Amino acid sequence: MLPRLRFAGEDAGDPAGAFAPRAERVWLEVGFGAGEHALAVIEAEPLVGLIACEVFENGIASLLSALVPEEGSPPLPGNLRLWTADARALIRALPDASIERLFLLFPDPWPKARHAKRRFLHPLFLPEIARIVAERGEIRIATDDPALQAWTAEALGSQAFFDVPAPESRRPEGWPGTRYEAKALAAGRRPLYWRLVRRGGSERP
Repeated sequence: MLPRLRFAGEDAGDPAGAFAPRAERVWLEVGFGAGEHALAVIEAEPLVGLIACEVFENGIASLLSALVPEEGSPPLPGNLRLWTADARALIRALPDASIERLFLLFPDPWPKARHAKRRFLHPLFLPEIARIVAERGEIRIATDDPALQAWTAEALGSQAFFDVPAPESRRPEGWPGTRYEAKALAAGRRPLYWRLVRRGGSERP
C-alpha cells in the first residue's frame, strides 16, 4: 500500500495536486507516530490533503494496518499521502506559503545536549518552517517533556514569524488525541499545547 500513498519528491512543487481529487488545502504532520491523529484528520477533513511524515517503520506499518484490514482491499483515502524520509528535506522543497496547518505532536525530545541540534523546532530551521506556512496558517505543537517544553518556549520567544499565545495545559477542542499523549497522562506527565499563527505581509522571510 505504501507506494500508492507515497508523496513523491516530484509532488513537492505542487503539493495540492498530489491528492485525488486535488486538495483545497494542504496540511503537514511531522512525525505521525502510529497514525491516530493523521487518520482522525483525514476522516474529519475530506477537503484537506494531509502529508503525514514518519521515518520509523513500526509507525508506518501501524497506520497502513489501520487503513487495510486483513481481508479485503478497500479504496485508499485520496486525501492522505505519506512521506517516509526526513521531513526537513520535504520542507525545503515545498513552495512558499503552501501549507495551511502543520502539526508537531509529541516529537522525540532528543534529550541529550549533543543531540539538541536534531530537534525539529530549531531556531536555525524555524525560518524555513515559517516560509512554507500560509499567512494566518497554524502550527500546532504538543509535548510532555519538560526540557523540550522549555526549549520550545525559548525558541518561540525569540522569533518574529508567528503570534504565540501562551500554551494550554489541556488539549484544545478539535485536537485529536494520540497514544503518546495517553501514555504521558497515564505516567503523570503534563503536556503543553501551543497554537502558533503565521504573521503576514512584510514579516514573511
